[in-house]
Amino acid sequence: MSTTKGNLSARDLEVIWHPYTQMQTAPAPIGIVRGEGACLYDEDNHAYIDATSSWWVNIHGHAHPHIAQQLAAQALELQHCIFAGYTHPPAVNLAERLLQILPANQRRVFYSDNGSTAVEVALKMALQYWDNKGQRRHKIIAFKNAYHGDTFGAMSVSGRSVFTRVFDDFLFEVHFLDVPTPDNIDQLIADIKAQQPDQIAAFIFEPLLQGSGGMIMYDIPAFDQLLSFCKDNHILLIADEVMTGFGRTGKNFAMEYVQTAPDIVCLSKGLTGGSMALGITTCTSNIYEAFLSADKLKTLFHGHSFTANPLACTVALASLDLFTDPTCAQQRQRIHEKHQHFLRELTSMAPVKNPRLLGTILAFELVTDGADGYTNQLADHLHRFFRSKRIMLRPLGNTLYILPPYCITNEQLDQVYASIRELVSQLH
Repeated sequence: MSTTKGNLSARDLEVIWHPYTQMQTAPAPIGIVRGEGACLYDEDNHAYIDATSSWWVNIHGHAHPHIAQQLAAQALELQHCIFAGYTHPPAVNLAERLLQILPANQRRVFYSDNGSTAVEVALKMALQYWDNKGQRRHKIIAFKNAYHGDTFGAMSVSGRSVFTRVFDDFLFEVHFLDVPTPDNIDQLIADIKAQQPDQIAAFIFEPLLQGSGGMIMYDIPAFDQLLSFCKDNHILLIADEVMTGFGRTGKNFAMEYVQTAPDIVCLSKGLTGGSMALGITTCTSNIYEAFLSADKLKTLFHGHSFTANPLACTVALASLDLFTDPTCAQQRQRIHEKHQHFLRELTSMAPVKNPRLLGTILAFELVTDGADGYTNQLADHLHRFFRSKRIMLRPLGNTLYILPPYCITNEQLDQVYASIRELVSQLH
């Protein structure tokens, strides 16, 4: 088979199986050859505005010079090193700097390589924590419609959906709650009491925002009340900040909106500015110390070949340089204010329902004859429409959202808004 003839799209179709894609019916993928700022460029040098940050990972823009320069320098010094019994500067430096900006009770950093594995580590930490302490706490609670990843533990704590359907019989049992509202918070607490809190090991959640579940945003005071009840009953709190971390919700981390601190935090996506794969699970001293023992059976037996890869840690440090610069917060505020203006416009558009905003994330549903959700047939039309406009918007069924890199310009945002106006006018 030739690897040189034809364009990227044609060659791709001969050899590659894409994620979340029905390969028989999906249009050929667009071949992307370079990126700059908020845009990606195809083989014909057409620019596509990356309005969803390439699956929510890119926070500073593509091919950022500072990240690229730091990566190149590290590649000439140390590319990888086993992380059992050895360490290196990028890993230590990154852990030190992250703990300075995470919730103050976080004390230890465990490295993995993506969001799903960060969640797997968190679940194993929580369950083994209680086992190491000699207590039988084996239940997990989570939110309905949650999405925590595609590995088996992460699927188990995710809502049962098209993502898990084939594998439901193989997933461990989890008790699912509705997301909290002022009206249902008392019922949610009663529901947890019925599950016998002294048997519940942990509560895992996406703080304030369920991403793949449909950009579902929920009430902050009710959420905090739920967390506080769990904390009072010694249920470990696992904050999955894989998507919400690093400024997406406006604050550095979504847990900064509530008073109740998590016991464990999961990070990935924006951690490296979207440059490389890296996952992190942090925890409190209390959890870490439960694994310290002369008994080797109390060890956390978990690891990855690329744990704390020096290249990935280096780009995460470079991303932190940019993230902690005051300019980044100013950019996020600018995007939020632009979204606010467009949000007011969306509220008057007939086919639009439930427009909502959190930080740099603007979302809404488009009214259709079908049920809301990931399998809504409108998604195919939306894909085609925005591809034709050279704007990267990947809807969740009939849920449309904008989640851009922080470097996106006002002019580029206006282009995105204009394309949505045109779409809505066609649907009306």
